[in-house]
Amino acid sequence: MPVAVVVGTQWGDEGKAKVIDLLAETHSHVVRYQGGHNAGHTVVVGDQKYALQLIPSGVLYNHVTPVIGNGVVVDLPTLFKEIDSLESRGISCSRLMVSSLAQLIFPWHQLLDALHESKLGDAKIGTTLKGIGPAYADKALRVGLRVGMVRDIPAFAQLVRERATAAREMLVALGGESFDVEAMVTQFTELGTRLQPYVADTVNALHKAIEAGNNVLLEGAQATFLDLDHGTYPFVTSSNPTAGGACAGTGIGPRHISRVVGIAKAYTTRVGSGPFPTELIGELGDKIVDIGHEFGTVTGRRRRPGWLDLVMLRHAVRINSLTEIALTKLDILDTFDEVRVCVGYLLNGKPLDGYPDDSQLLGEVTPTYVDLPGWKQEIRACRTYDQLPARAQAIVELVEKHVGVPVSIIGVGPERDACVVRA
Repeated sequence: MPVAVVVGTQWGDEGKAKVIDLLAETHSHVVRYQGGHNAGHTVVVGDQKYALQLIPSGVLYNHVTPVIGNGVVVDLPTLFKEIDSLESRGISCSRLMVSSLAQLIFPWHQLLDALHESKLGDAKIGTTLKGIGPAYADKALRVGLRVGMVRDIPAFAQLVRERATAAREMLVALGGESFDVEAMVTQFTELGTRLQPYVADTVNALHKAIEAGNNVLLEGAQATFLDLDHGTYPFVTSSNPTAGGACAGTGIGPRHISRVVGIAKAYTTRVGSGPFPTELIGELGDKIVDIGHEFGTVTGRRRRPGWLDLVMLRHAVRINSLTEIALTKLDILDTFDEVRVCVGYLLNGKPLDGYPDDSQLLGEVTPTYVDLPGWKQEIRACRTYDQLPARAQAIVELVEKHVGVPVSIIGVGPERDACVVRA
């Protein structure tokens, strides 16, 4: 069973790319299984920083085949901008495979996204306005265009023309902007032609790799509590970032998966609207944002900070069948006098038995905390568990006690090797 899944356990931005990069060294294929260019993964190698949106983090290794799976929605201008940027820095993208079954994003999806968000007013979701939701909606409506359609460019051009014409009529009827259909057809005909060498039957390719005894790593974007089904609906993404989504988004069945690594920051952040029980508003929150550089890779938006929430994390363990946890950015808390960790919720003064299934209730809970003394020393040079201060070890052990799975990786800095790997 040579397949591993990496999934975020909070509201995203947990440092998945660093862990994926660490694990990719022993895998032949790294596969993105859902989402689109609304997610940003940042990897630091030496003095070089790579901000990736669509291309899987494994592209930085010469032996890895990066795969964009069938569950992803693909924005072609962003994809080629990313390819050009990587190749200008000496990173070859020639091995990239894009699933013929993946859906394409078009400019009308982005116009619809902005129009819908503007009409929500104060109730807005906080979407990145990248067209992700409308593209997935077209997929569900069975009117979306797939990557594999670019194999026949004349037919693809006609399909783009038909969909663009229908989308323009709908946008105008809703009070949105019009656009030049033929200009869009020309643009995407050129992009589709450029895409052709990357198009592949990734489902069969991945199964052949597994049958040959290779290790395959599946990476999600966003995170558990942004999942369309299991997240804080409606303040969620439009796909399934949870481990179950990895099967649907790649065509690899659950029997092949032997390892599910959940990534959690040593504190919590979220972007956009929605309930957040442990949110910190004020000086302590600002301190986390400043030290942790908590601004979106894609949007640049300031993230909302809060303490680590083990009620959430325990629920993420259940939903994803996590085998282990990677606890990242522990070093951000080096200078804190005290570190708080949420271990339970109260609702109307009574303890809740688990994570609530209603986002409104989540907004009404009161967290209960365990307060731990800060370690007040820099941990960036630590490479073994014994080198961590006892007070830093205490937060790791508290996590393991409450969620029931081991913490196998501890992030102590942004660099590729700045981590503690436990046997």
